[in-house]
Amino acid sequence: MPYRYEDRTRIVPIGSLRVGDHAVVQGTIELTEIKFARKRMLVCRVRDGSALLILRFFHFTQSQKANLARGKTIRCFGEVRRSGSHLEMTHPEYSILSTAQTKADLSDAVEETLTPVYPVTDGVHQISLRNMVNHAFDLLDKGRLTLEDYLPASLLEKYQFAGLKEALRFVHYPLPDVSLADLQDNQHPMKQRLIFEELLTHILSLRQLRARVKEKPACVIKPTQKMASTFESNLPFELTNAQKKVIADIQTDLLKPSPMQRLVQGDVGSGKTVVAAIAALQVIESGYQVAIMAPTEILAEQHYTNFMHWFEPLGVQVVWLSGKLKTAPRREAMALIESAEAGIAIGTHALFQDEVTFKNLALVIIDEQHRFGVHQRLALRNKGVSDNNGEPRSPHQLIMTATPIPRTLSMTAYADLDCSIIDELPPGRTPVETVVLPDSRRVEIIERIIKACQQGRQVYWVCTLIEESEVLQCQAAEDAYKELADAFPDLKIGLVHGRMKPEQKEQVMSAFKSAELQLLIATTVIEVGVDVPNASLMVIENAERLGLSQLHQLRGRVGRGRQASACVLMYRAPLSQNARTRLDTMRQTNDGFKIAQKDLEIRGPGEVLGTRQTGLQLLKIADLQRDAALIPKASQAAEELELNHSENIAALIQRWIGNASRYADV
Repeated sequence: MPYRYEDRTRIVPIGSLRVGDHAVVQGTIELTEIKFARKRMLVCRVRDGSALLILRFFHFTQSQKANLARGKTIRCFGEVRRSGSHLEMTHPEYSILSTAQTKADLSDAVEETLTPVYPVTDGVHQISLRNMVNHAFDLLDKGRLTLEDYLPASLLEKYQFAGLKEALRFVHYPLPDVSLADLQDNQHPMKQRLIFEELLTHILSLRQLRARVKEKPACVIKPTQKMASTFESNLPFELTNAQKKVIADIQTDLLKPSPMQRLVQGDVGSGKTVVAAIAALQVIESGYQVAIMAPTEILAEQHYTNFMHWFEPLGVQVVWLSGKLKTAPRREAMALIESAEAGIAIGTHALFQDEVTFKNLALVIIDEQHRFGVHQRLALRNKGVSDNNGEPRSPHQLIMTATPIPRTLSMTAYADLDCSIIDELPPGRTPVETVVLPDSRRVEIIERIIKACQQGRQVYWVCTLIEESEVLQCQAAEDAYKELADAFPDLKIGLVHGRMKPEQKEQVMSAFKSAELQLLIATTVIEVGVDVPNASLMVIENAERLGLSQLHQLRGRVGRGRQASACVLMYRAPLSQNARTRLDTMRQTNDGFKIAQKDLEIRGPGEVLGTRQTGLQLLKIADLQRDAALIPKASQAAEELELNHSENIAALIQRWIGNASRYADV
């Protein structure tokens, strides 16, 4: 697709040119000479009766100089710049006109349509690319090339779209009176027609993937409820209605002989892990195994700690498997998984490596789905329990995310999944007051910490750095620890960061949970999974360096008890416009969905979802944020095509996606 257009459909008087214009001008050459400044250059003076224009060439030949002789008529196109008291064009495209052409009407021999400008790479020139596009349309017009329109006439009529051939021709050769702004911003109906087809294809491909997964057999899990009921009655709180609804959705899925593919979205602290635990207990009680996969060691460890605490009293053995485990404990964990002595295995991507063998895996729970690819989670399918004939059954999959995805985005990014939303926080949660302060008020912030600790509350101090280096982040945390420990020797202060050994981290976190520590200095490792109801104040240093979703995750660590809680976002001036917008958003709302929507506006869907994992980088012309209004229509059209024109689906997918491995039967 062209990324911009040039108007070569009319000849513009030199006197009406403005700096920055791209225009066609025609005039008489007054003088051509070679000049020497910092570079040798050919300078040509052209006049048309309204003004003078300088043409400047840094790369030229002697024959070119001879061709640009005084008295000749030249027609040229280029970008207008300022040169002293005159305007100039550098290396314009030009042609010398014959006497007959000079006498002809000025409107003759100019382009009839706008001229497309294509993205090019080394060795490919605009003119070559335009010639190839012209040739393709010639072949199409002569019938030597065919272009099937796979969208039925009823669909085109319903959404008032043109046919494919007409839309393509218009996008490559727009008429001069078209709104260039609409065309270049992809808002013109002809461009929208092509974007619609791509979005439709993307949704269809994911729905096909979903259908292929649903064709596989899975274990039917009947809710026995004994373990789950005991677990539920031991909880120190009542489940919310939203949690109960999602549990019912999962139970319905587990009763089917095809694999569950359910995405559970829930804001920070909404209780997704408890929902996952109840689903896991039902599967374990039916005699099968469960795997929980988390994207980071710290999150996997925290899940392991929670599930050990919950499940071991119920007689369920929990094992942990990660890439950092040493050989002997790793071998022991793998043996427990293979023999099914372990009812539940928790770990990182190490769980889906070939050497890990489950005896009867029936449920896979995946946390923070957007950090895993479709292939990674489907790879666990091959580890499912076999039926009586030795044929593998696919495990059910429950996917959780604390990154709320706006509805239109989830319709395309997760069209292969059923979605449930936990849209209710547990009772007793108090909204967190968010304050944004410059680091010049650091002393004031430290005084606030002392006051909170003296009142019996606990505090997080989170250190961040712009560098991705874990070493530097840990150094920053250690420096903050020394500074605060020296300044306040009476305070009980703990330190936790990613380079500490797991047992050291666990020891510090346990001490903080049991209120032996008043202040915890940490890197962003505490972003997920930590639940300390007595912690009511968080200070995030260099908050301007974090994204919205990470800030929201961190803030979710406070406000878990009944006392008023606050989060101080400390920044270093000056702030960029994006950083200012992020901090303002955090101050204005605690709503994860509003924050996700703003995050989408600032960073785009690729960053929010992780395009590398979701395959959204395959989109050629559509943009999930810009074209959000088209997504519900494309989703509706996908259903219509599946019902009435299923024969067109494979051809559409081949056209837009080709043989992309993401859609293979993995």
